Amino acid sequence: MRYLLVLILGVLFVSSADAQLSIRLGFNLDRQPVWGPTGYDHVEYYYLPDLDIFYNVPQQRWYYYERARWISRSSLPARYRGHDLYNSYKVVVNERTPYRNAQRYRDQYASFKGRHDQQPIRDARDPKYYVNKNHPEHNNWVKQQRRDNGNRNGNNNGNGNGNNGRGNGRNKSK
Repeated sequence: MRYLLVLILGVLFVSSADAQLSIRLGFNLDRQPVWGPTGYDHVEYYYLPDLDIFYNVPQQRWYYYERARWISRSSLPARYRGHDLYNSYKVVVNERTPYRNAQRYRDQYASFKGRHDQQPIRDARDPKYYVNKNHPEHNNWVKQQRRDNGNRNGNNNGNGNGNNGRGNGRNKSK
């Protein structure tokens, strides 16, 4: 009986850990750069055809080919620093090490060079993007979340009229 109990607890623990991992891996809007394209709740890499480089979202690292090998850096190489990331096309790649298949991406997305038709996260007006700390509306969103959470926690100063202590408390309906 004890063995069965330990087995059941072990399965529940593994299931719980697996579910938490899935949740963490399933959503990373808050980690995506604001120059990234809208429309993706989860992104591992961006491929930028204009520059022929990759950007790893979770690690916040650039991968580019130089001197016959792939280099990983936290900032763009100097030769690309003037490039407008907000207006260049980004291909979302959810693959483990896409730069190892770089030729496939070069061939497949060569026609995307010079395209400027993606909306960046920075310009999105969908509130789901406000979770990103670099979004221009993030601070307003945080304030609203705090206000909403305060109201949900019954923070109406006990006046019973649902106006958080503001107004005269009279019933306006006749």
